[in-house]
Amino acid sequence: MSILRGFLLLFFPFMFLYSSSAIAFSNNVVSLGAKPDGKSDSTKAFETAWANACGSTRPTSIYVPPGRYYLRSVTFNGPCKNNAIFIRIDGTLVAPSDYRVIGNSAAWILFRGVDGVTISGGVFDGKGSGLWACKNSTKTCPSGATTIEISHSKNVVLSALTSLNSQMFHIVVNGCQNIKIKGLKVLALGNSPNTDGIHVQLSSDVIILNSKIGTGDDCISIGPGTSNLWIENIVCGPGHGISIGSLAKDLEEAGVQNVTVKKTLFSRTQNGVRIKAWGRPSNGFVKNILFQHIVMDNVQNPIVIDQNYCPNHKGCPGQASGVKISDVTYQDIHGTSATQIAVKFDCSPTNPCSGIKMEDVNLSYKDQIAGATCSHAGGTATGRVEPGSCL
Repeated sequence: MSILRGFLLLFFPFMFLYSSSAIAFSNNVVSLGAKPDGKSDSTKAFETAWANACGSTRPTSIYVPPGRYYLRSVTFNGPCKNNAIFIRIDGTLVAPSDYRVIGNSAAWILFRGVDGVTISGGVFDGKGSGLWACKNSTKTCPSGATTIEISHSKNVVLSALTSLNSQMFHIVVNGCQNIKIKGLKVLALGNSPNTDGIHVQLSSDVIILNSKIGTGDDCISIGPGTSNLWIENIVCGPGHGISIGSLAKDLEEAGVQNVTVKKTLFSRTQNGVRIKAWGRPSNGFVKNILFQHIVMDNVQNPIVIDQNYCPNHKGCPGQASGVKISDVTYQDIHGTSATQIAVKFDCSPTNPCSGIKMEDVNLSYKDQIAGATCSHAGGTATGRVEPGSCL
């Protein structure tokens, strides 16, 4: 709880800046030339609205009225002359239907180098189905664009957004500090490739709250260099669960530490809570992780540590993972597994997992106690632990 209190102390003063009395000006994108017809290119109007808001020396706002607004790739760059920009979206932002228009862009909508921005409301329609079909064919396809990326920024709030059918990841937080995401809805087909709901990397003091994520990859993925991440009250499904990793992609890799995931429901997902690392040398690490008050509903692999991860068996030299995993607690986790083995700890023989704690874990398979397997994992089991602990 001390981490959460610290986050709240950080965010309460910051969010106070966005009271209606604090915002002096409003930039309405329609007044600046945007057309809410879903066809006319409104990119220039949005860029003008940002230039006005970013150039203001006083707190200011951008308003997107109801309607559909066609946008190509757009970057909102900082630093700005003020640190209190409020963006209210009552409409839908629509990506090009032709995936090739933005498919080679890193992001469809990018906020880079900003400090003190709140984005509230709105639907972001990434029109990703065409690219998904391309990737499922034998064609050569672009990698695809993330719908919203927050890069090298701080003090940013994303609130009550809906992200539909992203080409790639829906939300990416990269190289940031003090980011809050709340009330997010992510919707994409369960077989949509590489459409992670939220991806966090190289960032600290990030909060993700009260969100529903259904997609074709991880609901939330946690990359190297993430610290002080708090995830609470999430509904995940369909999807691949909440994953720390993949790690060990590089020999020199920042670690992951101080991550809490609590009050989360996984419904018919491929995984529940997972830590995964490639079987490669690496100086990376994972430590001080808490998974607490979690419900599994017919999840294929509810609890997983996999240090021999090798997607499609490509680029994997067959070596032991160098990532050190320690001090991981699973507390009050219950529900149903879709497979007989509900707990799988497959740790590195050269860097065994240590300090694993299982407390009050109760998982069943077809009305029977589910099974567990452990390899190179050490720790303790307390309270009622079913499946029986193999630690």
